[in-house]
Amino acid sequence: MMKIYHASIVPLNAAIIGSAAHGSALFVVNGDQLTVNIEMFDTPANQQHWEHFHGFPDGRPAAIATAAQDTNHDGFVDLPETEPVSGTTMVPFNDTPETMDIPNDAYPVADANGYFAYTKVVPLQQLDAEFKKAFNDSELELDKRVIYIHGVASSLQLPTTVAGEVANYDAHVTLPIAVGKITSVEVH
Repeated sequence: MMKIYHASIVPLNAAIIGSAAHGSALFVVNGDQLTVNIEMFDTPANQQHWEHFHGFPDGRPAAIATAAQDTNHDGFVDLPETEPVSGTTMVPFNDTPETMDIPNDAYPVADANGYFAYTKVVPLQQLDAEFKKAFNDSELELDKRVIYIHGVASSLQLPTTVAGEVANYDAHVTLPIAVGKITSVEVH
């Protein structure tokens, strides 16, 4: 049976990064395949943007971060500040989501207008196996997850209070710029 999920992706940190990234994501589960389509507008231009779904391994529903999550009041909602409401980074939307290899350079790159479109057909059996290994038999449960788009220009001055280093990538790469709640769509 086919299942469809959708997220309207809204800006986060827009006032301080100088662009209001927005777009949408569509997830279609059909048989043993998950098709992911993400279209983004007004992201920081000419650069790569990490994108993932985040959630809680215990199955609690994740919520999107807002300015209220800026707990250190530095004007930025950084990656660690999203975790209390959104959970942890789970599945990357890069060239091989099914491997769940998050810190790499295989994510979409925005054009000169800040636009990018991402489409990937993911083998669900492999993704499920890797997901269960990483999160102790958790289910994907897309309708309990949120999607984040990350990444600002390395030239943007970030206060030293902005955290979010992952492997050899700094907070410029991981700073959230847009977020959306994934919801189930009725199929008639």
